[in-house]
Amino acid sequence: MSRVKRGVMTKKRHKRLFKRTKGYWGQRKNVYRRAQETNLRALAYAFTGRKLQKRSMRSLFIVRVSAASRQHGMPYKDLIYGLKQAHVELDRKMLSQLAIFEPQAFAQVVALARKA
Repeated sequence: MSRVKRGVMTKKRHKRLFKRTKGYWGQRKNVYRRAQETNLRALAYAFTGRKLQKRSMRSLFIVRVSAASRQHGMPYKDLIYGLKQAHVELDRKMLSQLAIFEPQAFAQVVALARKA
Protein backbone atom coordinates (compact mmCIF):
# COMPACT_ATOMS: atom_id res chain seq x y z
CA MET A 1 0.00 0.00 0.00
CA SER A 2 1.29 3.44 -0.85
CA ARG A 3 2.04 6.10 1.71
CA VAL A 4 -0.37 8.99 2.21
CA LYS A 5 1.04 12.39 3.03
CA ARG A 6 -1.50 14.37 5.02
CA GLY A 7 -0.07 17.88 5.03
CA VAL A 8 -2.19 19.20 2.17
CA MET A 9 -5.58 18.72 3.81
CA THR A 10 -4.32 19.92 7.18
CA LYS A 11 -2.94 23.07 5.59
CA LYS A 12 -6.25 23.62 3.79
CA ARG A 13 -8.22 23.22 7.02
CA HIS A 14 -5.92 25.59 8.89
CA LYS A 15 -6.09 28.19 6.13
CA ARG A 16 -9.88 28.05 6.20
CA LEU A 17 -9.89 28.72 9.93
CA PHE A 18 -7.30 31.51 9.72
CA LYS A 19 -9.40 33.20 7.06
CA ARG A 20 -12.30 33.32 9.55
CA THR A 21 -10.14 34.62 12.41
CA LYS A 22 -8.44 37.32 10.35
CA GLY A 23 -8.26 40.57 12.27
CA TYR A 24 -8.27 39.00 15.73
CA TRP A 25 -5.68 40.06 18.31
CA GLY A 26 -2.44 38.22 19.03
CA GLN A 27 -2.32 34.44 18.86
CA ARG A 28 -6.05 34.33 18.23
CA LYS A 29 -5.40 34.89 14.54
CA ASN A 30 -2.28 32.82 13.79
CA VAL A 31 -1.98 29.92 16.27
CA TYR A 32 -4.34 27.15 15.23
CA ARG A 33 -5.42 26.02 18.69
CA ARG A 34 -6.08 29.56 19.96
CA ALA A 35 -7.79 30.49 16.71
CA GLN A 36 -10.06 27.46 16.93
CA GLU A 37 -11.08 28.28 20.50
CA THR A 38 -11.77 31.87 19.57
CA ASN A 39 -13.74 30.91 16.48
CA LEU A 40 -15.97 28.56 18.47
CA ARG A 41 -16.64 31.29 21.01
CA ALA A 42 -17.36 33.76 18.21
CA LEU A 43 -19.88 31.38 16.67
CA ALA A 44 -21.58 30.95 20.05
CA TYR A 45 -21.80 34.73 20.49
CA ALA A 46 -23.14 35.07 16.95
CA PHE A 47 -25.91 32.57 17.72
CA THR A 48 -26.84 34.43 20.89
CA GLY A 49 -26.64 37.75 19.07
CA ARG A 50 -29.13 36.66 16.46
CA LYS A 51 -31.64 35.85 19.20
CA LEU A 52 -30.99 39.17 20.97
CA GLN A 53 -31.40 41.03 17.69
CA LYS A 54 -34.87 39.57 17.21
CA ARG A 55 -35.75 40.64 20.75
CA SER A 56 -34.50 44.19 20.32
CA MET A 57 -36.20 44.57 16.94
CA ARG A 58 -39.52 43.55 18.47
CA SER A 59 -39.15 46.23 21.13
CA LEU A 60 -38.33 48.77 18.41
CA PHE A 61 -41.50 47.80 16.53
CA ILE A 62 -43.52 48.21 19.73
CA VAL A 63 -42.09 51.70 20.31
CA ARG A 64 -42.92 52.72 16.74
CA VAL A 65 -46.47 51.39 16.89
CA SER A 66 -47.00 53.00 20.28
CA ALA A 67 -45.86 56.40 19.02
CA ALA A 68 -48.06 56.16 15.93
CA SER A 69 -51.11 55.00 17.84
CA ARG A 70 -50.74 57.83 20.36
CA GLN A 71 -50.83 60.29 17.46
CA HIS A 72 -54.27 58.89 16.71
CA GLY A 73 -55.32 59.27 20.35
CA MET A 74 -55.12 55.62 21.32
CA PRO A 75 -52.58 54.01 23.66
CA TYR A 76 -50.65 50.96 22.49
CA LYS A 77 -52.34 48.50 24.85
CA ASP A 78 -55.80 49.54 23.67
CA LEU A 79 -54.75 49.23 20.03
CA ILE A 80 -53.43 45.70 20.50
CA TYR A 81 -56.47 44.68 22.53
CA GLY A 82 -58.83 46.14 19.93
CA LEU A 83 -57.04 44.33 17.11
CA LYS A 84 -57.30 41.04 18.99
CA GLN A 85 -61.02 41.62 19.57
CA ALA A 86 -61.49 42.42 15.85
CA HIS A 87 -59.56 39.25 14.88
CA VAL A 88 -56.96 41.25 12.96
CA GLU A 89 -53.76 39.20 12.84
CA LEU A 90 -51.14 41.82 12.02
CA ASP A 91 -47.87 41.35 13.86
CA ARG A 92 -45.93 44.23 15.36
CA LYS A 93 -43.48 44.39 12.45
CA MET A 94 -46.27 44.86 9.92
CA LEU A 95 -47.98 47.43 12.14
CA SER A 96 -44.77 49.46 12.39
CA GLN A 97 -44.27 49.27 8.62
CA LEU A 98 -47.82 50.53 8.14
CA ALA A 99 -47.27 53.32 10.64
CA ILE A 100 -44.13 54.51 8.86
CA PHE A 101 -44.89 54.01 5.17
CA GLU A 102 -48.71 53.92 4.98
CA PRO A 103 -50.13 56.35 7.57
CA GLN A 104 -53.62 56.31 6.02
CA ALA A 105 -53.80 52.52 6.22
CA PHE A 106 -52.57 52.65 9.81
CA ALA A 107 -55.31 55.16 10.59
CA GLN A 108 -57.86 52.67 9.23
CA VAL A 109 -56.36 49.94 11.41
CA VAL A 110 -56.67 52.20 14.45
CA ALA A 111 -60.30 52.95 13.54
CA LEU A 112 -60.95 49.22 13.23
CA ALA A 113 -59.44 48.60 16.65
CA ARG A 114 -61.48 51.44 18.10
CA LYS A 115 -64.75 49.91 16.84
CA ALA A 116 -64.01 46.52 18.40
